[in-house]
Amino acid sequence: MRGINVDEEKKKLDKKGFLDIQIDPALDLFSEIEKLKKDKKAVILAHYYQEPDIQDVADYIGDSLGLARQAQKTEAEMIVFAGVHFMAETAKILNPAKKVVLPDLFAGCSLSDSCPPDAFKAFKMQHPDHLVISYINCSAGIKALSDIICTSSNARHIVESLPEEQPIIFAPDKNLGAYINKVTGRKMVLWNGACMVHEIFSREKIVKLKQRHPYAELIAHPECEEPVLELADFIGSTTQLLKYTSESSAKQYIVATETGILHQMVKMNPEKTFIPAPPDNSCACNDCPHMKRNTLEKIYLCMKYELPELIMDEDLRLAALSPIEKMLELSRGIGG
Repeated sequence: MRGINVDEEKKKLDKKGFLDIQIDPALDLFSEIEKLKKDKKAVILAHYYQEPDIQDVADYIGDSLGLARQAQKTEAEMIVFAGVHFMAETAKILNPAKKVVLPDLFAGCSLSDSCPPDAFKAFKMQHPDHLVISYINCSAGIKALSDIICTSSNARHIVESLPEEQPIIFAPDKNLGAYINKVTGRKMVLWNGACMVHEIFSREKIVKLKQRHPYAELIAHPECEEPVLELADFIGSTTQLLKYTSESSAKQYIVATETGILHQMVKMNPEKTFIPAPPDNSCACNDCPHMKRNTLEKIYLCMKYELPELIMDEDLRLAALSPIEKMLELSRGIGG
């Protein structure tokens, strides 16, 4: 591999978001990544929605709550975050002294993008007596405007831990917020944001799929819209869905969340069948285009050259830290 000028590559990152360097196709990336882990005292944290190769090289695979916990306790000197931008931000918020790198700076999130901090600040000012609970799938700017962060694993627990008379703003996911309102009986004020992956499932196509697979259970993430959740046999976070497929006696599952989780489901339950829920488009699958910007090649390059690195303003980091710590405190004892 040719040498690079680090300063020049940093300039290119502003446009591409990743190191665009030719790699020898004969290079064993799995072996090289393992070497880099040892040489740089690095840990790879990967979300369940990453491609299978990335999941297989990761030191820890999890959903947002599990990854936040792992980022909080890691002793590694460098955190390689294979996920999307807000997840790497969370790792940096919890580990200011550690280097945090991510394969692609432009691996964003439609849900996070649906809640700009300036607009949300104005929305918050319209409800001055409300406590703000924000789903972890948001920017550091939104976290800094929040009182408590939650994940899909612990949202219900956190809401129910607060007095019933406490008015609450829930942001940014309106579908998760509506689901929590339904199961808790609360009347939280909801920000109008959503995840493009979970809103695209087709109720009509799922009904037809269930007719073709009458013994399959439909399992769904609570970010899905209510018409899909109404059909579900089980609703839960990514980790809860994974756990359910191992504990349930069913042999077939229609899975209404990002398709990356199927890799772990199949590994843990090779005797069972997993069918991705059909989206309302011409594609046969439901992948998050932001998660899938990451590749094994980008993982290797970002570890080798320690770029792109996530840098954060310290005042912003401290403001965002408090609600995350509150979440972790309230979530002790809850499984990911």
